[in-house]
Amino acid sequence: MTEMVHGASPVEPGEPILSRWWRTVDRWTIACVMLLMGVGLLLALASSPPLATRNNLPAFFYFERQMLFGGVALVVMFVVSLMSPVTIRRWAVLGCLGAIVTLMLLPFIGTDFGKGATRWLSLGFASVQPVEFLKPCLVAVCAWFLAAGQEPNGPPGKTLSLALVFASVFLLVIQPDFGQAALILFTWGVMYFISGASMLIILVLAGAVLVGGTLAYNGSQHFARRIDGFLASEVDARSQLGYATAAIQEGGLFGMGVGEGQVKWQLPDAHTDFIIAVAAEEYGLVLVVFIIGLYAMICLRAISRLMRERDLFVRLAGAGIVALFSAQAMINMGVAVRLLPAKGMTLPFVSYGGSSLVAMGLMMGMLLALTRARPQGEIGDILLTRGRRG
Repeated sequence: MTEMVHGASPVEPGEPILSRWWRTVDRWTIACVMLLMGVGLLLALASSPPLATRNNLPAFFYFERQMLFGGVALVVMFVVSLMSPVTIRRWAVLGCLGAIVTLMLLPFIGTDFGKGATRWLSLGFASVQPVEFLKPCLVAVCAWFLAAGQEPNGPPGKTLSLALVFASVFLLVIQPDFGQAALILFTWGVMYFISGASMLIILVLAGAVLVGGTLAYNGSQHFARRIDGFLASEVDARSQLGYATAAIQEGGLFGMGVGEGQVKWQLPDAHTDFIIAVAAEEYGLVLVVFIIGLYAMICLRAISRLMRERDLFVRLAGAGIVALFSAQAMINMGVAVRLLPAKGMTLPFVSYGGSSLVAMGLMMGMLLALTRARPQGEIGDILLTRGRRG
């Protein structure tokens, strides 16, 4: 049977794996990821020496670790991007189970590094944040459930995916980590909407989120403090948000100059949560717009390819990863300019952090694999053919 190949590259018999990968993968996305990692290394040179000095470490200790973890992330991204959607789905199930089990054990074997939330598993030479690896795996598993639920005699996919999401959210709330919990709920909501959601159920879930937020505000001083700080009419100039806001304003259009910024000496999280403030202060609005443009390019390239995809699992999983990736970037930058309450969330591929970098490599590898050109009829071609037959 002859396959339709309009808009996709057919598989050539005997073609080497790497050649086929290079021909079918989205090279623009790879270029954007490489540029983001380059920007991350540039900002690590600016932001990490003060932290190393405070911790009595060599000046470029964190920069060197950023390079190391960045290399690991690129290897993970490349290996995963070679996989088929079926293989990704199978490994995602194992990864999701492993991450959930680790989250369950965190209250007993985890550490908080003095930040008031037990989110890390210390390995001695490094620390791992399990939720970073849970997110992309959870997206793939939920997409599988949602897609399977629409097949004839299929399982109750929406119910199973929602149960899995609620279990994950519960484990995050008890840490507490409300930001990652909200990010997971948002991502699942996007996939659920794309799969053909009932508006009534969406409204019920939205109401449940509001009720949960109210309970969290009344029951958690940590959560209430951040909401109160966000809603305050004035920002404490000596708080993290105050320093970040001032740094962004000082940067202006072209920045104060390389090495001239002061916010990296004032903020303990300048190399992670507030890295965009360092970029704005030293390089100005120009670099910030460039970073935003790279994120936008990755998301738009993925969406344009997913719109031509006919496999429901691929469409849902790809859309979920795009939603997860873009929302995390927006949250990080939104916090720095006080559009959102303070939340410890890294800027993808730019912030320092081993778990974040490697997990982002995994996430982007999955997206590259899902958006690779395959010999299939595009969804538009199929609908057009059915319309003619009708």
